[in-house]
Amino acid sequence: MSIELVVFDMAGTTVKDKNFVGVAFQNAMKSYGYQIAIENINPIMGYEKPVAIRMMLEKHESDKQKITDQLIDAIHTEFVDSMIRFYETSDDIVPLPNVEETFGILRDAGIKIALDTGFSRNIADVIISRLGWEDKVDFMVASDEVENGRPFPDMIEKIKAALDIRSSEFIAKVGDTEVDINEGINSGCKYIIGVTTGAFTREELLPYNPTHIIDNISEVISIISADIKTLSEKEG
Repeated sequence: MSIELVVFDMAGTTVKDKNFVGVAFQNAMKSYGYQIAIENINPIMGYEKPVAIRMMLEKHESDKQKITDQLIDAIHTEFVDSMIRFYETSDDIVPLPNVEETFGILRDAGIKIALDTGFSRNIADVIISRLGWEDKVDFMVASDEVENGRPFPDMIEKIKAALDIRSSEFIAKVGDTEVDINEGINSGCKYIIGVTTGAFTREELLPYNPTHIIDNISEVISIISADIKTLSEKEG
């Protein structure tokens, strides 16, 4: 079966992230009195951010009655405002190496490009605008646009419906975290590709059983090269 769609994560996978997201999350938690080490934050950055906040509160707040929707919303608002300010102004908002070239090769081969993210839509829109990617991707979905964020398959299901993809067997999912891999597994994607440019190392990705682990996004092309050839032959 030929790949018809590649779904990429954003921060750490296609967009450079020198732990900007983790630090912003850490600072948002700190502003409400929760001192959390960055090494405890990074592994959960692929989750929908309100879910990640709740996960941290469950670990670091002894009085469970304080863990309310209002507190989670307040911390999330602090995080979102910080990230929007950062992405609107920072010169560090750039694609990771070979990302745009890989997008171009895939689209030239007739393969659609989608982005999904643990960010809310307002943050994701700022990133897309700063990078000028409006015409480089076919669809983008954020975690607040579906009922359940990663590792649930809801975002991939939304993408499939929007781009008329019949089955996840025609999809490759690419991401840098545990939840990216589990999202691909839960959706039934043909290829589930972990990339080491973000939050997880190769050794940290291995236990989650991706079909492949790569160090550069350009390696996606070699993984699905047979599918690209088959698609070209069909069109020819």
